[in-house]
Amino acid sequence: MLGADVVRLAAQGTLAGALLLSTPPIWLFVLLAGVGGAGEAFFAPALGGLTPAVVPPGRLADANALIGLAQSATRVIGPALAGVLIGLTRPAVVIAFDAATFGISLVALALLTVPLARPAGRSPWRDLADGWNQFRSQAWLCVITVQFALFNLLTWAPFLLLGPVLARQYLGGARAWGLVTAAMALGAVLAGLALVGRTAPRRPLVAAAIGTYGYGLPCLMLSLRLPVYAVAAGAFIAGTGSAIFNTYSATVMQQRVPQEMLARANAFTLTGAYALGSAGLAVIGPVAAVVGIGPMLAFAAAYNTLSSSLVLALRPIRSVS
Repeated sequence: MLGADVVRLAAQGTLAGALLLSTPPIWLFVLLAGVGGAGEAFFAPALGGLTPAVVPPGRLADANALIGLAQSATRVIGPALAGVLIGLTRPAVVIAFDAATFGISLVALALLTVPLARPAGRSPWRDLADGWNQFRSQAWLCVITVQFALFNLLTWAPFLLLGPVLARQYLGGARAWGLVTAAMALGAVLAGLALVGRTAPRRPLVAAAIGTYGYGLPCLMLSLRLPVYAVAAGAFIAGTGSAIFNTYSATVMQQRVPQEMLARANAFTLTGAYALGSAGLAVIGPVAAVVGIGPMLAFAAAYNTLSSSLVLALRPIRSVS
């Protein structure tokens, strides 16, 4: 995690310097975004493995809810703060501020004292093999990984790509889209607050699967060309469901996967869940140009409902308690 923060600090710091000196070429933005993304790819799985090392077992759900709450809050506060800073200063200053946050994370992580879960002298290939074996031994984990791989391809990618297009066409532009995304983050924040201190349900993955039903609502509202407040309401429900799913699925994983295997199994989960999302962003545009934006988003919403229903009916999900 320390190395990942160094990489992300360097990527954002380089971009800030380039913006300060001149107007960087587009390839530099792409390159540095890729470097920062690589840092994120190493950080995120390790974060899931770090949580049970610093949190008592009985408070894991609270910790996961708080992590989700903080992440959602920054999605509301971050764009607003960036807008204020850009108005007062320059884009380079905003990027430099973002780079500094990775420096703060670096210092905070360096102050933590946690036991080393990985024995010295282990081969990285052996670690990968052990992580894969642990991942595939958890049937419920395989189910939700496949669920979110297809969700990111068929539901989330259309929302991210086509939602702003419809916002410009009929909702009112960037301000309306900002309201939609803020409503989603607000739903996640309020749900996260509600989950802190609450006793986990007897079947946590059932609750998590029910939470995913709301993910397709913004797509449905957009496909029907409903007013911005209806779309925002759908996004709010989707954000609420995301907090429920993320809290309980992360907690179950931390409880059922040995701590020394947790980061590795989490890496396979995240890789599988997001691998198709990038492809979706590349192909959704051409597909929507053929079938139409409305039908594409309607399909995205319908698929999400079908997927959630199928997952909820599966024994590996219903049997975890």
